[in-house]
Amino acid sequence: QGVLVPGLGTFAVVSEQINGTEEVYVVQRPLFQLDMDMSCLRELVFPTVMMPGDIEIMPLDYWWLSQANSLPPDVVRGCVEETVLLYSFQLRDRQCPAFAFENIGILSCQDNVLCMQFHCSCIAGLESRDTWVALLLT
Repeated sequence: QGVLVPGLGTFAVVSEQINGTEEVYVVQRPLFQLDMDMSCLRELVFPTVMMPGDIEIMPLDYWWLSQANSLPPDVVRGCVEETVLLYSFQLRDRQCPAFAFENIGILSCQDNVLCMQFHCSCIAGLESRDTWVALLLT
């Protein structure tokens, strides 16, 4: 299942099969597909990530987030929208702040390359058996 953050992109977990020299590994790993207004990204390079067609993409659950932080869902929605808008304006103005997602990773821009770097703990939380394979793939 994937989660769409409107104006920013989609986070998902994918299963991937890797053929090793002696063993076949099937690992769970995180993926992020950027979905921002292209005018914000001029002169920036970002990896092309394709979501597999069988992943169900769900909208961000503002009600669940509101329960986690005791704010009304409409306030949470407004905060998310304003934060994504601010980030896109900063990218357009050639500022390159890091956008941190707690317990997930950091969306950052270095040398005009915008990319999502997942925390090792996030990857390890998804894949406990073949963690090193998942880390190398991600």
